[in-house]
Amino acid sequence: MSVRLFPENPSDPTTRIQGILDRITFQSEENGYTVARLLEDSKEKELITVVGFLSGVPVGTTLSLTGNWITDSRYGKQFKLQKYKIVKPNTLNGIERYLGSGLIKGIGPAYAARIVARFGLKTLDILESDPDRLNEIAGLGRTRVERIKKAWQEQKEIHSIMVFLQGHGISAGYAVKIFKTYGRKALAVVKNNPYQLTEDIWGVGFRIADSIALSLGVPANDPRRARAGLLFALDESAGEGHCFLPKDKLLQQAAYLLKLTGKSEEFPEQEALYSDPGLIGEQLKSLLA
Repeated sequence: MSVRLFPENPSDPTTRIQGILDRITFQSEENGYTVARLLEDSKEKELITVVGFLSGVPVGTTLSLTGNWITDSRYGKQFKLQKYKIVKPNTLNGIERYLGSGLIKGIGPAYAARIVARFGLKTLDILESDPDRLNEIAGLGRTRVERIKKAWQEQKEIHSIMVFLQGHGISAGYAVKIFKTYGRKALAVVKNNPYQLTEDIWGVGFRIADSIALSLGVPANDPRRARAGLLFALDESAGEGHCFLPKDKLLQQAAYLLKLTGKSEEFPEQEALYSDPGLIGEQLKSLLA
């Protein structure tokens, strides 16, 4: 199934504001934290300050943002970003700025102007469904056209990853960290084992990974979940200054964390969890092996 860079019906009832990314004032190379100015899509066309994680989003991009207004003691009113999505620009100027922003390798401001002059409001649809028509533009060249097609496909993949991650409750900040860590393999890693994030990405603990896993439909009694729960219980104990944790205490803490009481019909194999640790006990053996 093909993925469109712009969903045909992008709807998010919690979206607060929408506008064009006008400029980036500051951006951390390490985690993508950004301070930017957004030209809000409203009657006032107000230029507002946005703070949050926007790594990889170039100036000229039309964005739909979810977040809340805050008042910084030094910088005043700001919009604190929680989630974002790229919105298909619907004006000639917006399309030209988007294409000329550097997002699509092979298209700078000059080529963006020529492409939009040729295809008008249909420009993005043509790039999506019939990019070979770019050969109609004199001087663009087959090599550049192929580079543009490849870059467009890469942006579709990146966009689909960010949409997927945020759609499963991952904040924009963590989504950026995950993408920076795994790149285009991010979806495969998250789908295969969300608990891997706890080992690879600083700041992603068991509770975040567990929320993602359950959102993806990972069974509550999955062995990977048991393993992650045991490791988390050990880490918590170490953080409290303990040098070791008795087996029974570890199993008790992990069972509480995982909500495995041994009495739920959902876990028939866990009927005697404390006397016969079952799944968690097996995971403990594998960790100590």
